[in-house]
Amino acid sequence: MDKFLLANGVSLPPIGFGTWSLEDGEGTVNTVLKALETGYRHIDTASAYNNEKSVGIAIRESGIPRNEIFLTTKLWTTVKTYDDTLKAFDNSLKNLNTEYIDLYLLHYPKEHSRENWRALEKLYDEGLIKSIGVSNFMLEHLRDFLPGCNIKPHVNQVEFHPHLVQPDLLGYCKKENILVEAWSPLMLGKAVTISILQELGQKYGKTPAQIVLRWDIQQNVSTIPRTEKESRMKENIDIFDFEISREDMQKISALDVGKRYGPDPYDNKF
Repeated sequence: MDKFLLANGVSLPPIGFGTWSLEDGEGTVNTVLKALETGYRHIDTASAYNNEKSVGIAIRESGIPRNEIFLTTKLWTTVKTYDDTLKAFDNSLKNLNTEYIDLYLLHYPKEHSRENWRALEKLYDEGLIKSIGVSNFMLEHLRDFLPGCNIKPHVNQVEFHPHLVQPDLLGYCKKENILVEAWSPLMLGKAVTISILQELGQKYGKTPAQIVLRWDIQQNVSTIPRTEKESRMKENIDIFDFEISREDMQKISALDVGKRYGPDPYDNKF
């Protein structure tokens, strides 16, 4: 599996395993263990998912050296001050039972994001975080946010799939050397029902899900699908033995209708 290089030189596996909606407990420990056994080396969680402890247990029980696993977690929006951000990060470290985080993200843009970011920059400078970034930051959020940063975000994790391509955001992040990472890349499972993706799957001998995930990778977009089924885990990671033609890539991008399947980043309740 090739790796993507972030602006600070840190390597990130192009496909990771998402843990959103997995409840804390033995089930999630076993699910994350299966993902690691299948070959995933990027695990994505968040304080708001309330499953950091289970993720940490799975990583330790896997027997895989910590430095071979890329671990992402996120700061929730209710943390508003510099000092509380440091405390929240320390709590995530304890929950995950690890000495450092590979990627720490602001979960949603808020009016206090700059204060949060100052704390992330400090933790990054101290080596407690290997990379820092944001999540659900749209184009206008980034344009407002970047001028006040001493360290620019290395990653922007957003909802991204064939129905929500966001070329302007993608282009801006590329210009600023910010890696885009796709959450909900399979549109809550709806990708498999789209006829064009089914046709391309038959053409390349792959499933519609594999077509979408490969489409992500070929645009230098990291992707973090989530599934609890071991067969789907294997399917989702088996995307490195083919290449989609430029013409077919354009066909997939042409499916864009600006539709979200997840929360809207402009919704202030976050």
